[in-house]
Amino acid sequence: MNYIGLNQKTVEAKDAVVSALDHGFLYGMGLFETFRTYGGVPFLLRHHLDRLADGCRQLGIPFEADEDSLRKWIGQVMAANELQEAYIRYTVTAGEDILGLPAGEYTQPNHLLYIKELPKVPASLYTEGKPLQLLRIPRNTPEGPVRLKSLHYMNNILAKRELAGYASAAGGAEGLMLTDKGFIAEGIVSNLFYIKDGILHTPDIAAGILPGITREMVLELAPGAGLRTEEGFYRWEQLLAAEEIFLTNSVQEIVPVTALWQGTESLMVSGGRSGKNTAELIRLYRERTEGLK
Repeated sequence: MNYIGLNQKTVEAKDAVVSALDHGFLYGMGLFETFRTYGGVPFLLRHHLDRLADGCRQLGIPFEADEDSLRKWIGQVMAANELQEAYIRYTVTAGEDILGLPAGEYTQPNHLLYIKELPKVPASLYTEGKPLQLLRIPRNTPEGPVRLKSLHYMNNILAKRELAGYASAAGGAEGLMLTDKGFIAEGIVSNLFYIKDGILHTPDIAAGILPGITREMVLELAPGAGLRTEEGFYRWEQLLAAEEIFLTNSVQEIVPVTALWQGTESLMVSGGRSGKNTAELIRLYRERTEGLK
């Protein structure tokens, strides 16, 4: 990543700096969205911008979701980095303010685009899946009524460090966090779904999870795959009895879970391969992206 977008410009990475008094740095007051391109076109960009705009309103950060302007800026930063496809992180910080906790609205946010090559993912990931490791560290509770994709990521980093200590990490496992009451929450960088008796289950937003954009898309696609949907509060034991399990995020899309790990003990899921319903959802999701290529 040689070039970064900073406040609608494209600058060398070494020159992309913000003030030490930026409240994104001082207090974690800022938000970000991660998404990817297909055929050089950002996917579901309007959905990401709507979520970002809603979060900025809650934090008192001025933000206008100008989709056309952002697409143009993304294209410029991609071109500077000589990328045809990209992983994109769009960050909005609160900007510079007093040393102390402000009671009013922010006025000068900073906008940053971090753009890099898409991670190389083997095709086998979508048929053979990955393990899911139950973690001890609980998911922290959201600061407000709904979890925001904020700059405060300590909980996720601590979870990632715990995951690195398990044998399952060598197999590319994702870590699963529970709420402080023991309900299933989400992965370190993913939302969770499981299928049982023709019903697609996913934790309710009230469980303190991030309302993921791909999660939303999967709930929309489910009826086309012949699945009813349910959002609720679930326990680890219900995952152990699931017929199929998968994870979602905007970069890796829909990833089957083919083994559950608790400590050093594992249980195979759906015969160690993607289940037929998960495979159908992957197909339907890719239908939505094909038109962009």
